Amino acid sequence: MKFGYFDDAKREYVITTPLTPYPWINYLGMKDFLSLISNHAGGYCFYKDARLRRITRFRYNNVPLDMGGRYFYIKDNEDVWSPSWMPTRKDLEFYECRHGLGYTIITGRRNGVEVEQTFFVPVDENCEIHYLKITNKSTQPKDLTLFSLIEFCLWNALDDMTNFQRNLSTGEVEIEGSVIYHKTEYRERRNHYSFYSVNVPIDGFDTDRDTFLGLYRGFDAPVAVENGQSFNSEAHGWSPIASHMIKISLQPGETKELVFMLGYVENDEDKKWLKKGVINKEKAYKMIEKFKNPEDVQRSFENLRLFWSNLLNKFNVLTGIDKVDRMVNIWNQYQCMVTFNLSRSASYFESGIGRGMGFRDSNQDILGFVHQIPERARERILDLAATQLEDGGAYHQYQPLTKRGNNEIGSNFNDDPLWLILSTAHYIKETGDWSILDEIVPFENDPQKAASMFEHLRRAFYHVVNNLGPHGLPLIGRADWNDCLNLNAFSTNPDESFQTCDNKDGKTAESVMIAGMFVYVGKEFVKICERLGKEDIAKDAQYHIEKMKEAILNYGYDGEWFLRAYDYFGNKVGSKENDEGKIFIETQGFCVMAGIGLDDGKAISALDSVKKYLDTEHGIVLVQPAFTEYKIHLGEITSYPPGYKENAAVFCHNNPWIMIAECIVGRGDRAFEYWAKIAPSYREEISDVHKLEPYVYCQMIAGKDAYKPGEAKNSWLTGSAAWNFVAMTQWILGIRPDYDGLLIDPCIPREWKEFFVKRVFRNAVYNIQVKNPDGVSKGVKKVVVDGKEMPSNLIPAFSDGKEHFVEVIMG
Repeated sequence: MKFGYFDDAKREYVITTPLTPYPWINYLGMKDFLSLISNHAGGYCFYKDARLRRITRFRYNNVPLDMGGRYFYIKDNEDVWSPSWMPTRKDLEFYECRHGLGYTIITGRRNGVEVEQTFFVPVDENCEIHYLKITNKSTQPKDLTLFSLIEFCLWNALDDMTNFQRNLSTGEVEIEGSVIYHKTEYRERRNHYSFYSVNVPIDGFDTDRDTFLGLYRGFDAPVAVENGQSFNSEAHGWSPIASHMIKISLQPGETKELVFMLGYVENDEDKKWLKKGVINKEKAYKMIEKFKNPEDVQRSFENLRLFWSNLLNKFNVLTGIDKVDRMVNIWNQYQCMVTFNLSRSASYFESGIGRGMGFRDSNQDILGFVHQIPERARERILDLAATQLEDGGAYHQYQPLTKRGNNEIGSNFNDDPLWLILSTAHYIKETGDWSILDEIVPFENDPQKAASMFEHLRRAFYHVVNNLGPHGLPLIGRADWNDCLNLNAFSTNPDESFQTCDNKDGKTAESVMIAGMFVYVGKEFVKICERLGKEDIAKDAQYHIEKMKEAILNYGYDGEWFLRAYDYFGNKVGSKENDEGKIFIETQGFCVMAGIGLDDGKAISALDSVKKYLDTEHGIVLVQPAFTEYKIHLGEITSYPPGYKENAAVFCHNNPWIMIAECIVGRGDRAFEYWAKIAPSYREEISDVHKLEPYVYCQMIAGKDAYKPGEAKNSWLTGSAAWNFVAMTQWILGIRPDYDGLLIDPCIPREWKEFFVKRVFRNAVYNIQVKNPDGVSKGVKKVVVDGKEMPSNLIPAFSDGKEHFVEVIMG
């Protein structure tokens, strides 16, 4: 069952009913001012950090669901309704939500009145625009009263929802004309305020929530709206809001346009005040002036669309299969950008409070984003490196506002350092910018501990070498990529986190996944060393890589597939010897990606075991058989019910590792089969089962052991976005950046006869036509560039600002 449709021409997903199986959301903003918005206009916004600079309030896991956002109420005689359906939930004659690239347009019509609401964050502005077009589509004149509503958060989202003994006394506002300013704590320790404005004179306002709503009422039935008159209340403590009241008269066919702005301002300490008690509003005035009329808004909106068009035009494919083309050209790239901006910090499943920017997460996000805005990828890599520890380890998370490591989580996730090498290698391959390795970057954000970026990579590599276990395999620490495989936790306290519980010394539990990753990523480190002329380091690194391969083959293979780990007691995890959890997905992917077992059949056997034991109609599950009881020595993975999360759900994040592995062994049909099973556009027809947005990847889909197989959770902010983009574009389509140019190495379904890719790469445009006359999956017989046959399938980086035409014949 579908709840909307793709409008590929406009790059929008159109939702045709407010009764989606779950709120389907979008993101607004590209850098500092960021917003979440649902198809009901729910959600919130923040500046840089969803925990420390939350601008508007949102209550997670609320009843009713998705209550709280940016709302408008229409009072038409005695009828009160909302054009976004929420919060009044009144039936609409027409409803449509168009989620586009950085904007959302929600249209509602009732009693002949249509309201179109366009929400977006302008490029390079710290504000959210709410642009309303109110049209009388009836045959009679209409006298309406419009009310706006947003609820301010008292900045620190965690403190806002816990420290009521203070917060119910601190709220402060100013009202000036049609602008409501929120200035809680500005008098003391803050240099920032927010404001909500409208570009016309108002007929009333409210800034105190309880007065506007009525003490025992909700957002669905505010007493001010019901009465048709604001109270002109001024908040003093309690819960500050911003609500404007505007009376509107419309003749039949007439349209009125209104521009609301929700903005954020920071002032220098010596410029905070106009006079005692009155904030300096100069920056707010300038921002409001930029969007004072609809023409200004429309120009800014077109600028936003152009911004996204330029980004997405850097990679375009034409396969003739709509479901493939729309994911690759539009939605997967868009999600990669959003995920880069937010890591795992703020979604409808991540509260923005418990997690900052993940070290592992953000490095992976770069893989899918670096081709769009390489300079921002460079900045992020250096920020991540600055949180690295001196021994090469890393803080698992950092706060985006301070860019400092998060002590609440700490370090000792022993795969983390390797991701820094991988993201840096991808950046250099994309840009050819080797100078990043010369940048002087601190450890632990301490300038006294600074070293070159190359030294950061060297220490990351040797962090693994210096932390090996009894079998010569890497120690797992608190966890590896699978945060829920906690082999040193042994947790019996339900009030502690598995990830921060360290009951054992951690000197025996080993990760075969980190071992495979070490070989895979280590090859890139060796190439970097060789390019820099650091032959001694390259030679030593290669020695350790060969030793790791040997350890994997001797101790990490179980006869048909690769083991997952060794536990604290030295027993196998992910082995046919286990009663549950016999085979895991991660090592089958990474070990084959590392090239282990390609020459002796072990790789094929491992991938065939994935097909036999892990593949399902909804994708590849993480582990089988699912765990049915809590195993204290394995940790959180066994605490989930079978079929959910790490306990045998389909993790869309690691499925691409198997797709890539299948491409490496030349099985394009199987690689594409796996891709299509979890691609959102292919799951749109079962949206009632899938439940979440059919235009972006989720973290997990409930596995075959679950109560509801096929039901998704944790959409948007997931490494699934980057890895699926890499799997499709670099391995299935086979357009892969390398240090010296573009490698063309497709691995496609045999039935594909041709496809076309336009790729912007290092200041040149490559128009690549791939033909498959013999119906093969893999193999390049001939490459012609600008009429000249090439000696190999590696196309040089021309970097000449010109277009080049590439013909590839497979065979």
